[in-house]
Amino acid sequence: MTILKDFPADAHAAMTWGWEGFRPHFEALEQHDLSASTLEDWMRAWDRLQRLVYEVRERLYVATTLNTTDEAAEKAFNDYYENIFPNSQTENQKLKEMLLQSGLQPPGFEIQMRNLRAEAALFREENVPLLADEQKLSNEYDKIVGAMNVMWDGKEVPLPRVLPALEEQDRARRELAWRTYVGRYLQDADNIKGLWTRYMDLRAKIAANAGLPSFREYRWQQMLRLDYTPEDCKRFHAAIEQVVVPAAKELREKRRQKLGLETLRPWDMDVDISGLPPLHPYQTEDELNAKSAAIFHKVDPELGAQFEKMRREKLLDLESRKGKAPGGYCTDFPLKGEPFIFMNAVGQHSDVQTLLHEAGHAFHAFAVYPLPYYPQLQIGMEIAEVASMGMELLSAPYLGEFYGEAEAARARIQHLEDSLMFWPYMAVVDAFQHWVYENASVARDADRCDEIWCELWDRFTPGIDFSGLEKEKASRWLRQLHIHQVPFYYVDYGLAQLGAVQVWANAIKDQAAATRKYRTMLALGATRPLPELYAAAGVKLAFDADTLGKATDLMMGTIAKLEAVN
Repeated sequence: MTILKDFPADAHAAMTWGWEGFRPHFEALEQHDLSASTLEDWMRAWDRLQRLVYEVRERLYVATTLNTTDEAAEKAFNDYYENIFPNSQTENQKLKEMLLQSGLQPPGFEIQMRNLRAEAALFREENVPLLADEQKLSNEYDKIVGAMNVMWDGKEVPLPRVLPALEEQDRARRELAWRTYVGRYLQDADNIKGLWTRYMDLRAKIAANAGLPSFREYRWQQMLRLDYTPEDCKRFHAAIEQVVVPAAKELREKRRQKLGLETLRPWDMDVDISGLPPLHPYQTEDELNAKSAAIFHKVDPELGAQFEKMRREKLLDLESRKGKAPGGYCTDFPLKGEPFIFMNAVGQHSDVQTLLHEAGHAFHAFAVYPLPYYPQLQIGMEIAEVASMGMELLSAPYLGEFYGEAEAARARIQHLEDSLMFWPYMAVVDAFQHWVYENASVARDADRCDEIWCELWDRFTPGIDFSGLEKEKASRWLRQLHIHQVPFYYVDYGLAQLGAVQVWANAIKDQAAATRKYRTMLALGATRPLPELYAAAGVKLAFDADTLGKATDLMMGTIAKLEAVN
């Protein structure tokens, strides 16, 4: 690696660099001859630099999410976005154009060249600081939500600590928990809506600078969605309405009858209808890790070894605590070759599902690190979520590590029902976002967004009684962080879930063969078009009612069989 002089041994060495630390490496690449004889060395040097820049960013981001009150971490993260991010974007654009203008193409880089052309067409110098501002707004959203504590059982706790009560049999306590949780968001509704208007104004400007009619077109190209269209998404919404909404309505009606209720209220959706207490799969974070590791070893020994590596090297931060950012994620440190999982575990079965899910992303990261060039690691979410959701389903037969047979059946029923219920909710979120950016001037008004959200909710999610809770119902979109922080990143989950159910259908016939195909897909990274990546996993990218109907039938049939066990 002679092109880059004094390159750091790891990202930690560059954590305190300003732009002046990164600049000489970009300049060395810009000034180096790029020809057929130098292409491989030049590409490998660029790969190392891209991995470094990304890893520094992710380590700074992780620090802000681990403790949203850490002012030093926030300052370092903001400094990165004010200085390193805009300059590295500009310099990376020069290198992309240098490669495009050379007429050279590294082996196995066909998809990346396609992507580079799309990114080059989208790039505008004036948008670089605006994109940095967009990330800062996302940080503000995290701060608002991360500061949400409530009084519960006589003490102040982080808001997620209220959620386990939604699974309790005591209906009055469930209602109190739901009202406490949603009410805390309502206290900050004006702050989040104020942030929303700033998001919308900023995104409209970004799209206009790029010469595009709306932010949806900008975001589509930015996300490199080159294998399907917004119209395909709308076709998927229609398929969900036709096939899944009736199945979900059937499940809700069964729930209402089993619970002996006149109507289902929003706090009745998570309690086990058998009348049994909530599942408590583990007591400590170590137990959660150990039992999950045992599951991964059974799915595939090498995957189990990768998870053990994450445990040893402290690449897991799972328990909820005050000051942590909301949600869960898996990011990665590609220079060192390590993924990292962040969660807010509180002792629920959903924590197990989240860890199985995020581990799927981690296994994907491990699989692609050996690819020679960083852009080949930049996996689209539509296939990344097949990795994560597929791992949930591949792991399902081994939930006995946490439970007895009857409890494992309950856990699998809950997971399958939640997955079925997710498709209609996904359609609400995705259709909402399409409306927002098709009507951007109107959607600046967050109160109008409330109205559209309710219309879509009623279309896709019938059977839940929100009478007297109209404000709470309308505020649900304020809690969906994807809408605010990563627009249009939600249909990916719905498409990927359909792919994952197909992986599971294959595993029912031959688990070992399905897992081999799954791992083949992981190792391809972003080196194939999206339909080919799905095909490598033994499934297809689909938007139609027929494929969705087969998946829904399998899920509903399996639920019925598991109910007999339970």
